[in-house]
Amino acid sequence: MPLPATRICLWSSPRNVSTAFMYSFAQRPDTTVVDEPLYGYYLAETGIDHPGKSEIMSSMDCDARTVIQQVLLGSYTTPVVFFKHMTHHMVGDIDTAFMQHMHNLFFIRDPKYILRSYAKVIATPTLADIGLEQQLLFVEMAQRHQYPFTVLDATTLLQNPTAALSHVCDRIGIPYVPAMTSWKPGPRKEDGIWAKYWYDNVHQSTGFTRPETDDFELPAHLQDIYAEAKPIYAKLQTFIN
Repeated sequence: MPLPATRICLWSSPRNVSTAFMYSFAQRPDTTVVDEPLYGYYLAETGIDHPGKSEIMSSMDCDARTVIQQVLLGSYTTPVVFFKHMTHHMVGDIDTAFMQHMHNLFFIRDPKYILRSYAKVIATPTLADIGLEQQLLFVEMAQRHQYPFTVLDATTLLQNPTAALSHVCDRIGIPYVPAMTSWKPGPRKEDGIWAKYWYDNVHQSTGFTRPETDDFELPAHLQDIYAEAKPIYAKLQTFIN
């Protein structure tokens, strides 16, 4: 099989319309998309309890080295491959050298929205759960090693999907495809087996929705995490390109 000319790693925090982003790239006729290939490894490495944990781990390879070699650096029949990652899945002793072969797309969001959404599934998230610290570490690493990278804020994408996606495609070096802004509702073949626990809202969507108002208060038990996360998010915003 021919190697793809372009590999894209979307590095996202959870609850950040990243699945909609994946669906967007799935509309491209030249692209294969892969949903969270390191999720099983993350669950095995941390021992953390997530909905459907056993089912998820039995459905995929949980060895990071194998995933990197066979999935991230594997062969595909399409010229573009899009990998959706949760940044916090990169735990333990993982060799990040593969990132030099990817266009690393760091997808950031105000942690106020992330925490409100995440707490609907995991009631008491930690700062590590939402992945902002890891995103910052990886952005700084990508800049230091001159790995290809782009930083995009979710609000920018939701406010004007066509403009944001056109910009992203230009940064990556692939043509923008107008079909990327819409899709049919319902589950998709690209979904990981965990979709039934996390993807209800995106399964009802047919495209990107306008950004929500920030006129809401987080519950008291999330306020301290939000206070820790805000300056990290502010630092990430300085890398938007």
